[in-house]
Parts: sequence; structure tokens; C-alpha cells
Amino acid sequence: MITNSLNIAKDTNLKRATKSLLEELNSITVKKDNEAVIESRATHVINSAINLLAIIKENFPEEQAYELERRFINSIKGGDPSKFTRGIRKVRDIKETARGLKVIEGDVKEED
Repeated sequence: MITNSLNIAKDTNLKRATKSLLEELNSITVKKDNEAVIESRATHVINSAINLLAIIKENFPEEQAYELERRFINSIKGGDPSKFTRGIRKVRDIKETARGLKVIEGDVKEED
């Protein structure tokens, strides 16, 4: 009986130690996975932002591109995407207004 109870105690301690060790290993894996996910997502977001800024520079005049880039970065810093959205709408409104304007002959004085 004494031997049997010692074996049970050893088995129980071994199971606890094994379980504890496995739990510890699992928790390390979860932490590494979270770090890998964060690193991967951050890399994708940063690359997307770089590509977006390049597209903005290609498609807008220098002054407007600078303003949109500034608004984009401030939107990220402040956690408020509406700052950037307002900038895009402002540029769009200026373009639409310019398209709607007509030059009437005689209104523009040509210089010789």
C-alpha cells in the first residue's frame, strides 16, 4: 500500500510538472505569435502608407500633395481619419469648382 501511494504521489507530481511545463510553453508561443502578428500587420500598414504617399505625390500638385501628406500623418497621430477625409474633399471641391468655371471671351485679357 505504501508503494502504491508513493507511485500515485509521483504520478500526480509528474503530471502537475508536465502540465505546468506545457502551459508555460504554450504561453510563450502565444506571446511570440502576437508579436509576429503585430510585426506583420505593422509592416503591411507602413508599406501601404508609403505607397499611398507616393500616389498622392504623383497625382496632385506639390502644394496640395504636401497638405494631404500632412493631413494623413496628423490623422494617424490623432487617431482621426476625418482630418484626411476633409482634405481630400477640399481638393475635390476645388477641382469641381474649376471645371464648372467657363472662360467667356472678352473676360480674359490676353497680353501681346
